[in-house]
Order: sequence, then C-alpha cells, then structure tokens
Amino acid sequence: SILGEGIDGKGRGLMEKLLRIDRRIIFVFVAVAVIVSLLLEFRLPVPPTPPVENIFSKIESLPPGAHLLLAFDYDPSSKEELQPMAIALLHHCYQKNLRVIGMTLWPGGTGLAEQAVTQVASQYGKKNGEDYVFLGYKPGVASLIINMGEDLYTAFPKDFYGNDTSTLPALKGVESLKDIDYVIDLAAGATIETWIAFGKEKYRFEMGAGCTAVIGPDLYPFLDSRQINGLMAGLKGAAEYESLVGREAQATEGMRPQSVTHVLVIVFILFSNAVFILSGGLRTVRRGK
Repeated sequence: SILGEGIDGKGRGLMEKLLRIDRRIIFVFVAVAVIVSLLLEFRLPVPPTPPVENIFSKIESLPPGAHLLLAFDYDPSSKEELQPMAIALLHHCYQKNLRVIGMTLWPGGTGLAEQAVTQVASQYGKKNGEDYVFLGYKPGVASLIINMGEDLYTAFPKDFYGNDTSTLPALKGVESLKDIDYVIDLAAGATIETWIAFGKEKYRFEMGAGCTAVIGPDLYPFLDSRQINGLMAGLKGAAEYESLVGREAQATEGMRPQSVTHVLVIVFILFSNAVFILSGGLRTVRRGK
C-alpha cells in the first residue's frame, strides 16, 4: 500500500508482530474492561426506543383489573437477558393493579417464571389466586395455544399449585384468550411466531414481545406488520423498560460492562485495520490476486 511504503524494516517488523498478537492478550483486555466497568460507578444513558415505549404505553392504557398474560418462554440459559424484562414488566403490572396470568411453554422456564411472579407480587402485597395466577408449564405449544383460545379451563384445569382454575377470582371474566386484554411473550426461541400464528391471528388479541438480542432482527417484520405492537430485544430492551418503569436494576447495571466491551471491540477493529494497512497488507493482497 502507499502508506506501507514509508515504513522502514523495523517498523514493518513491529507491524507484523502486532498482526500476530496472541489472542489471549485481547481476552485480558476484555476481562479488565468488564471488571473495571463493574467496579466503577457511572451511568450510561439508555433512551427508550419506540418499540419498547409501545409496550409501556399499552400497559399504561389498561384499566385496573384488566388481564395480562405473560408467557415466560425461556430457560436459565437466557435468564440474563429475559428475566430482567419479566421483572420490570411485573412491577409495571402490579403498580397498575392488573391481574397477571403467568405461564410457560418451556419446561425449563417454570422455576424462573414462578420465582419472578411471586417475588415481585410479594413486594406489592398481591395474593396468589386473587391478584395473579401462575398456570405453570404444559406441553403442546401450538395445540395448547389453540386450546387456550377455545377454553382456558380445559387447557389448564389446575394451576401450578394444584388449585382449580375455574374457582380463582383472578380469572373472573376470562373464558379464553379472547378475553385477555394483552399478551406478552418473552422468548428465547420461536414461540413468538407460534403465538402469532396460532393465537393472535386466530383469536384477535393484542400482543407484545420480548426476546434475546440474537433473534431480535428476525422479529422486526412482525413489528412492522403490526402483528406485535411492541418489542424488547436483549439486555438493552430490558434496560429501556426499567428506565420507563423507574426501577433501574439488573439490566441497567448490565448495560455498563456490555457497552464498554462493545467500545473496546470497535477500538480493536479500527486498530487492527490500521496496522494491516500500514504494514503493506493491502499491497500483499493485491499481489496475491
């Protein structure tokens, strides 16, 4: 390259050494960046985006006593991204005195879901069966959603604790998914699409969604087509919702090391490309052709 012509032998040798740097040194830089960002107290702004604000606005518009179904369709492997979303949503629901119906289509999500629903409820003095219901897990996925759309009580005759669901005051006025005021699916897989295809499109309820960052881009077409009215993607989406609810917690704290690490990765990319160009790498590539 033109820039590489002006570097002497020693300089070029240094450049080549930098290009062959042991990757473990980069790992050390990343580890130090994460540790320092966790130890230092500083706040990074996380302005809410419209897809997240739409979910918040929908819940804000619901009257006290309205029914919100929250599906915890994830397991411990996705806990760090999705559990903060669930907790922030539950705080909002209980603040608004909504009746929460919790469930999961993932067998591994039962413990996380039950823990979130009951722990947040206890902070507001909410009672199981009266202010919220946890239905637990039941196999079937698409067939279960269709069953819930026809008759909630045949789909879940008992709740997670063995109570007869038809006698629970929190489910008063609900016969099927058609009577649910809002459905939110927090997913680490393809269950959002399943809820849309076999639930929303068939029984015409309004729906929002939360997902891991890696599958977020795949769901924006559903957002653009208004098949879901809002979307929270990854830890950033959870942090945005925490700021809207006014309860900055795990997601907001997690954004600090995540953002610092992203900046460090960008610096490494810029640095490595600069070294590559200065070392005559572009010329070498051209000659190889």
